[in-house]
Amino acid sequence: MNYKLRTPSILHTRVVTKTGGGPDKTILNSPRFLKELGYSSACVYLHPPEDEGIETLKTIATQSECPLITIPDKGALDFSIVRKLLKVCKENNVSIWHGHDYKTNALGLLLRRFHRMHLVTTVHGWGHQTPKVLLYYWVDRQAIRRHDHVICVSEDLYETCTEMGVPQQRCSLIQNAIDSEQFKRSTSTDEAKTTVGFEQSQFLIGAVGRLSDEKGFDLLIEAVTRLIEAGLNVGLAIIGEGVERERLEKQIAESGHSDRIQLLGYRSDTKSLYEAMDLYVLSSHREGLPNVVLEAMAMEVPVVATRIAGVPKLVQDRENGLLVEAGDVSQIETAIQEIMLNPELRERLTRNARKTIENEFSFSVRMEKVRAIYDKLLSNSTKP
Repeated sequence: MNYKLRTPSILHTRVVTKTGGGPDKTILNSPRFLKELGYSSACVYLHPPEDEGIETLKTIATQSECPLITIPDKGALDFSIVRKLLKVCKENNVSIWHGHDYKTNALGLLLRRFHRMHLVTTVHGWGHQTPKVLLYYWVDRQAIRRHDHVICVSEDLYETCTEMGVPQQRCSLIQNAIDSEQFKRSTSTDEAKTTVGFEQSQFLIGAVGRLSDEKGFDLLIEAVTRLIEAGLNVGLAIIGEGVERERLEKQIAESGHSDRIQLLGYRSDTKSLYEAMDLYVLSSHREGLPNVVLEAMAMEVPVVATRIAGVPKLVQDRENGLLVEAGDVSQIETAIQEIMLNPELRERLTRNARKTIENEFSFSVRMEKVRAIYDKLLSNSTKP
């Protein structure tokens, strides 16, 4: 906790396990852009004490020029967290607490009793549907009603928040975005395949994400299995870790195609893997606006994606990608085959996809919108 922030100061807060997920790409990139816009900011990550994944996130934070404070969190009854976070807030004269999940949103409400600050949250989506997690989401929905401003990354999340009682004047739709210069192709697909160890002749399908139920990786594996058994020279590489790994490994083993369907785990060379992909598939049942699709489109990889949440605002069917219905293995299979067998379609989709990212999903434009929210909160009051 050696960072000393200048006023006005923003503290982004999040609970993470292992190597995090899509929201971390937005969170850890934010301080660098906010600095250019006149704000001093840092991130606090709460993590399980023995979780080695936090070291990976520290490396990413350093690369992103993000001051990152990490605090071991023993769970719901670890009351020392409150004391440690209050110390961070007071030492850095935090003006705005920006939470990114149910726990940091609830902690923000508690800490505001002892340190005057505004509360902002970004709603990235509510994914898992277990009874325990549904309780957490209920807590979150109660908490965000009492925040000074709520940022939603997709239209459906915006509608959910306003319907559950967040006033429209305190709720904004600001979609995810990426630094398109950071995600820019530098080599051909064939050269990238050689670099990362894949056969040039094999049509490589890729997917990136936490190995959890809502990602629908089991459906993608089934679709690729069907294509392999139909005689097509395809392979699948899934990048990420998570609780569903054992179940997915069993499914792959039972398919008999473990030589062509791989779970690569966490990889630090994601950009090189995007370059090696002939196609990116998003098979999720539930998402907000997935960063991984933004990244694939920026890297000029053709995209097949499920028609969920904010995805249709990003992927326009047959213009810059193909859309399929969530949960429909046959549609995923058909869309993969169409792109595989139609080079002209691939070229048109990737060209349009890159233009979409450059013109509509610029990270600097996104952060200017966030800055405007901070400005408004701080300009008309001296206390929250």
